[in-house]
Amino acid sequence: MDQFDLIVIGAGPGGYVGALEAAGMGKKVAVVERREVGGTCLNRGCIPTKALLRASRVYREAREGADLGITVSGASYNWETMHQRVDQVTATLRGGIEALFKKGKITLLQGMGRVEREGVVSVDGVEYGADHILLAVGSKPARIPIPGLDLPGVVTSDEMLEGIVDCKRLAIIGGGVIGVEFAQVYSDLGCEVTVIEALPRILNNMDREIGQNLTMILKKRGVGVHVGCAVSEVVSQDGALVCRFTEKDKPAEVQADKVLVCTGRRPETEHVFAPGVGPELTRGYVTVDEHGATSMPGVYAVGDIVAGGVQLAHAAESEAKNAVHHMFGQGLDKDISVIPGCVFTDPEIAVAGLTQDEAKAAGRAVYVKKNLTSSNGKSVVEGAERGFAKLVFDSESRALVGAHIMCPHASEMIGALTAAIVNGLTEEQLGRTVFPHPTVSEILMID
Repeated sequence: MDQFDLIVIGAGPGGYVGALEAAGMGKKVAVVERREVGGTCLNRGCIPTKALLRASRVYREAREGADLGITVSGASYNWETMHQRVDQVTATLRGGIEALFKKGKITLLQGMGRVEREGVVSVDGVEYGADHILLAVGSKPARIPIPGLDLPGVVTSDEMLEGIVDCKRLAIIGGGVIGVEFAQVYSDLGCEVTVIEALPRILNNMDREIGQNLTMILKKRGVGVHVGCAVSEVVSQDGALVCRFTEKDKPAEVQADKVLVCTGRRPETEHVFAPGVGPELTRGYVTVDEHGATSMPGVYAVGDIVAGGVQLAHAAESEAKNAVHHMFGQGLDKDISVIPGCVFTDPEIAVAGLTQDEAKAAGRAVYVKKNLTSSNGKSVVEGAERGFAKLVFDSESRALVGAHIMCPHASEMIGALTAAIVNGLTEEQLGRTVFPHPTVSEILMID
């Protein structure tokens, strides 16, 4: 039986980053993957959606360029070509990961990985020994128990990104990050889009102004947004799918060619452990300590399968580095107390740390500094709509504890704000910063 210092199950962001980190320490590493390297993020998530968002934005801007003095006649789009571009991007990035594996002398084992017992992993029945095991198997779309979600034409994000889903009318159940990004893509392409969200607002876990502003922007672009609505069923009727729901205690329905279900994700832990084997689980999620260690000796877990964790690629990467450093006695590396999040709508949205409401609920006294994109030169030039930057400071220490921005290039700006939160920078320290002009980043000036 081949023996490794570390066997990683799952080659997504958490898995491949953890493997590369261990290989960089001179460890003998194997990675088990039943599908493509890169995981959901690269193949059925972050990267494909961003490629489609770029394409759809270019199409919308071509059609709406008259205000800039640009007129494009006969603008059209081709789904097949768009997906070919997506395939090219993902293939290039997969090749990069595989090249890094070869450079790090990491063994890639294709097949279904399973923890058989302490220190032993099987891949399609062949057993391998490991001093340490890192579980990074990710998650998959969840389907809530609504009648009709098994009908043809009802899809999840996986199906939307694995093939061409061309339609004129799209109903989206769920107004979280995945739902609003697909709403952006399809509305930009001229599709009739309706978003149905059970919670009081879309992007409900973010600052309330973000969800409110995005709702107004989407509605202005023709997207139907229905919040506080419980979907009761999806039925097939006269060649269409009918999504029925309750809005303000009244029955309502919307007809669509396709229904996209974006109601969360669930961990891929069903087949990772042999019968009677495995660490402590919480509703299918793996319970870990602050180092990522599970209750099973030598076994660590990171990413989407961690109980109470953040289901984001960069969170998995940071957790993987910390887990590898701990298992090989290197100490913690990344501060994962503040994980930024981004939404790639137009305008972009990026957040980190506490919202004002969260601070209030925790009994923490805070104050807010806010600037609008309407007063920012570069944002006005770029045609930004209803954007802002909201910085939340602790009233006593005056340290930055939260940042919530909705503006062009927000995703590129949130990293610096996250660093400021992690390092406890105060309002006075941030106020001494000089920002270049004209840039959107000037919206962060608080003096």
